[in-house]
Amino acid sequence: MSRRTRPRAHLRASRTPAHAIPARAPGRHELGQSFLVDRRAIADVVALVGATRGPILEIGPGDGALTLPIARLGRPLRGLEADARRAARLDARTPPAVRIEHADALAHRFDARPHVVVSNLPFHITTALLRRLLAAPGWTDAVLIAQWEVARRRAGVGGGSQLTAQAAPWFAFELGRRIPRSAFRPMPQVDAGLFAVRRRERPLVEAADRRAYETLVARSFSAPGAGLARILPAAGALPAQAAKRWLRERGHPPHALPRDLSPDDWAALWHRHREVR
Repeated sequence: MSRRTRPRAHLRASRTPAHAIPARAPGRHELGQSFLVDRRAIADVVALVGATRGPILEIGPGDGALTLPIARLGRPLRGLEADARRAARLDARTPPAVRIEHADALAHRFDARPHVVVSNLPFHITTALLRRLLAAPGWTDAVLIAQWEVARRRAGVGGGSQLTAQAAPWFAFELGRRIPRSAFRPMPQVDAGLFAVRRRERPLVEAADRRAYETLVARSFSAPGAGLARILPAAGALPAQAAKRWLRERGHPPHALPRDLSPDDWAALWHRHREVR
């Protein structure tokens, strides 16, 4: 969120019953459309976006449940909508500072200038969109909705994922509230979750090392072994004795797994790898 103000009150879980607004038309299954209709969840998203600065890019605005209240923030807003009819209809309903385009977000070329991303991510392409977003330049903050377990994994709750570990030196993830599936139309099979991503002002690993670092993380997640004491040597991260020593220094037992490492751990592992190789 904003480096100055981050409304953590809006990142707490809510048990309040949904107050729904009607969706204008059913979502299209092939486009992964499931529209948010819970007014309080919408207000939470808008508050988080309001705590950021700069132009806003919305991915998958649909019928404008988020677009129209975000537009009231008075900032330039651009929406990328895969459904041509919905894009044209929403563009006709929005003020001049808002531009809705018929576009494929997976093919979108992100602006290198600072901006904020917001999206109720289509469930069927969530991972692909996240990978593209995390590889993109420019944006400073992202306010996102995804499946609850996906949101938890991105924030490292219950153990980190390979995707989050690969991005962690450059981005900070924060889990927000759980959003019940009843808050969407059509209703998906699982609950969703609100989470935030912020680009770090000072990366934990140099940008020039990013590809090599990501490769090291991928090898560590896929290497055989019952714990990091064996996994790290098998992945080529550290020799056996150096791996055991590093784990002791970081306070991890030999049987710890890659999912147990924090962003600071991964950065420290990279730097130790560079020292001993």
